[in-house]
Amino acid sequence: MDFVPNAVFAAPFFALFELVQLIVSERYIGVKQIKRGTDPREEGPPNRLAGWWVFFLVVYWMWMGPMLYYPFTRMHMAVLIGVGLFGYALRRNAGLKWILVILTFEGAIRIGILISLIGRAWRALT
Repeated sequence: MDFVPNAVFAAPFFALFELVQLIVSERYIGVKQIKRGTDPREEGPPNRLAGWWVFFLVVYWMWMGPMLYYPFTRMHMAVLIGVGLFGYALRRNAGLKWILVILTFEGAIRIGILISLIGRAWRALT
């Protein structure tokens, strides 16, 4: 039986955060805004939403860092961090029309990795 770190139990909350992040980003950088020709990056979300978003992103990344220590979660965290950094690099250099596509693929991969981690922990504990 593998050692499952207790912090793995936060993975469902981060999977939910990823899903909410996809929904919110579609709302602010969605097809409607692209059709209107407005760049939502200039306006940004409301301050309260932006504050909470940054808070959860910092907590998420602070969770991923220490999870690299455990062999049980190392590969999952390496992929999450790699996808996050690669997606960020792509989004910084992409036009407005491609940002939503990149965010969708990035979110889908990250949710898939988190579900894989949850499944692996479930199998290890049963």
